[in-house]
Amino acid sequence: MVYTGRGDRGRTDLCSGERVSKSSERIQAFGTIDELNSLAGLCRNFTVDKEEHLEKIQNELHILQAELANRDPDKKISQEDIDRLEMLCDDYQEECPALRDFVLAGGTRSASHLHLARSVARRAERKVVALDEKEEIREEVLAYINRLSDLFFMMARHENYLEEVEEKNPEY
Repeated sequence: MVYTGRGDRGRTDLCSGERVSKSSERIQAFGTIDELNSLAGLCRNFTVDKEEHLEKIQNELHILQAELANRDPDKKISQEDIDRLEMLCDDYQEECPALRDFVLAGGTRSASHLHLARSVARRAERKVVALDEKEEIREEVLAYINRLSDLFFMMARHENYLEEVEEKNPEY
């Protein structure tokens, strides 16, 4: 059965068994990561050549959620995972034209979805930082979510580059 009724009064269970408000910073943090995970799944349907990377990211986001839900998973995000995101950023950046200014989110359908993923990743990062201000979060979690938004940005730029769609800059 999918529904239990236990959350009908605005409270939910953490993996530790503790009941907390659905508006708590912890629930907000891993709930936003869940939203990002769904969006990464959507992006997989539209990208030119990034499906494998996005699927790996989805699995890592599940790992982050488990940790933020007070579960002590066997696997945790590591420096190796962060290094892989940085390597992917560097690879995509190397292929794209040099960035000289801010760019407007958009371009191809895939780039537009990836830009949306970038902004949701930034929101997730803000939620995790807010949680970290009350309860210490591992540095690797904070670094990973920060690099992930950078990667979504570079993936969006790369999608536009592959499809020969010129990026537009804001008009100030």
